[in-house]
Amino acid sequence: MPITCQHKQVHGPQFCISDCPVNAPCGVFLYQRIEKVEAIPAPDERILDVALLDMNHGWPNLGHNSLVHLVKDASCDVLEDLQSAGLVLRVLSYNVRQTGILPEKPGNRFHIYVGTGGPANINPHENDGVSEGSQGVQEDPSWEASAFQLFSAIRDNENAVLLGVCHTFGTMCRWSGVAEPTLRGENKGGKSTGVLENLLTPEGLQHPWFRRLSECLPDKRRLRIMDNRLFDLIPGGTFTDGLVPIGYETQGVGGSQGNALTMLEWARDRGGVMPRIFAVNHHPEIIDRSRQLLILQQMKERGEVTQSWYEERLDLLTGTYPDEDIERSLAVTSDYTIVGPLRYYIFRELRKRAEALGKSVPFHEDRMIDSYAVQ
Repeated sequence: MPITCQHKQVHGPQFCISDCPVNAPCGVFLYQRIEKVEAIPAPDERILDVALLDMNHGWPNLGHNSLVHLVKDASCDVLEDLQSAGLVLRVLSYNVRQTGILPEKPGNRFHIYVGTGGPANINPHENDGVSEGSQGVQEDPSWEASAFQLFSAIRDNENAVLLGVCHTFGTMCRWSGVAEPTLRGENKGGKSTGVLENLLTPEGLQHPWFRRLSECLPDKRRLRIMDNRLFDLIPGGTFTDGLVPIGYETQGVGGSQGNALTMLEWARDRGGVMPRIFAVNHHPEIIDRSRQLLILQQMKERGEVTQSWYEERLDLLTGTYPDEDIERSLAVTSDYTIVGPLRYYIFRELRKRAEALGKSVPFHEDRMIDSYAVQ
């Protein structure tokens, strides 16, 4: 059963967009955009901050807003419990590639980091606005070194979590040296876009979390994914230092395994089940077609996107988007590759924060894992 906000189950998927109780003055969710250092709010012991690494370089996108809503859903599901404990969940969104500002390293304020997708070459040194694959993007690549330092600090802190999609996946591959980005050429049909497949690796089939995903798949290995990929990540050798390949591309739906790595675990939680540092080269955050249409319409009404950009995404969601069966398959993929891990760590940190304040909450992150037990 896909994870979803209990309030959306009752009131419909539009509930969190237009009439969500966490937006009320007494609510439990906050969002703040970070474009300047002075915009970073002071930490608060009653506020659990989630750091969102926005890798979109100012480009409009559905993925960033969708990740914010995934965090918001978690707060919505435990709304009354957070109100009783006096806790608030907040997303701080850092415009990484344009400003060079990154969140502080884990230890005091942050324990959960989430990275978005984004345009252009995954190697920022190649984005001169002219080169093939740069998509007109010109950027100062100096942010990458700071991001690598942050990723290393997260790896070295067993209480810290990093989950990423698309562009962040590629950046993490460059950080670890496991794979380098390769522009998809004509031999691969150029940009990979739409509803496609990934294939679980033998390691993925044995993984204590992803083998649960395997049990949900008709053939135990093929999962449906929402793709929007200009670059492949091709591994350069064997996987060492605890890196575990979880998935690869397929050569078309129903095709054999391709050479591009699409899902990778860098580190696992000390409990031995949940991935602690994990990313994918697709878009599991883009779920719930009706919600995406609402977000898209809001972006258009606010003047954030061009008419052509709006129409292209609208066509994807209405013309080429899959039927209900495949939509359910995409929801299962999302549950295991972003929603489940993110919620696990959010609930854990909320519980720990409540206990530190002498409060208690009736939920526990391990119960979520138990609900996914392989039969």
